[in-house]
Amino acid sequence: MDFTDVSLTALRVFRAVAEQGTFTAAAVSLGYTQSAVSRQIAAIERAAGAELLERRRDGVRLTPAGRIVMRRATVVLDEIDTTARELSGLPTEAATVRLGWLPSAGAALLPRVLLALRRSDPDLRVVSREGGTPALVRALRAGSLDLALLASAPPFRPPDTESPPLVLRTLTERPLCLAVPATHPLARGDYVDVADLRGRRWIASSSSGEDRLMGVWPGLDERPEIAHTARDWLAKLHLVAAGCGLTTVPASLAPAVPPGVRVLPVRGGPQEQRRLLLARLPHPPPTEAMTRVAAALRLAALDAYSPSSPPAEK
Repeated sequence: MDFTDVSLTALRVFRAVAEQGTFTAAAVSLGYTQSAVSRQIAAIERAAGAELLERRRDGVRLTPAGRIVMRRATVVLDEIDTTARELSGLPTEAATVRLGWLPSAGAALLPRVLLALRRSDPDLRVVSREGGTPALVRALRAGSLDLALLASAPPFRPPDTESPPLVLRTLTERPLCLAVPATHPLARGDYVDVADLRGRRWIASSSSGEDRLMGVWPGLDERPEIAHTARDWLAKLHLVAAGCGLTTVPASLAPAVPPGVRVLPVRGGPQEQRRLLLARLPHPPPTEAMTRVAAALRLAALDAYSPSSPPAEK
């Protein structure tokens, strides 16, 4: 085992593959060819004398040896980035927390938290990025995120089956709601009956990948008519406001809905609960900065999305 000739490029490629979950996605994110990515991974595995990535039909995941290398690689790459900032004359922050978040959390919760932290902890630096739950979990496992806001739906299984399990804390648990054009007949009441959702036009996420049919009410006993597809929550809501269809929203998005949209509960069927989770690796223990960010997230979630707060109407 000899890492003396392993390049920083190989370490960055290795981290990208672990985060993205496939060689192809890592190549796209880095601007490399897939063959170049494969060569860098082969080089670092030769140096390690072990297989670092388990190749599976649905992508790759870190082996136990890969997790060890990833932890060390993250430390090295972070130190190199800090050195680059120092050499360029930029101030070096004493405490940085890398936070991943879902689009729905970014629409309402995240801005509130960052504003509160700027006031209470001006020396604390939060670097954040958006992603879906599987991508954020991979980034946590790869060591390139410290904390992540994840979504969970019944039956509320762990976000992955890797070991050790992630440390999860529920920030909110609220029913899934329906976004309806304010001028729509369904918007006249204080709730929507699930039986009235038959035959409706829906605005959903892309029909491929992990978000398939996100935006359609779960459990409909018919093939839904997808009028429009959009990954961005704000785009979905503006399409609703324009009368283009209906879409589901987590209750946490109610404060961020645009004019012309009503957010209503749905009755008459099984209640569709959604959880917002804060996740981290169990080891190493959280830093003081991570603890402060986690506390700010919990406080903001309780303040903004308490169960007694009614959904917004506009």
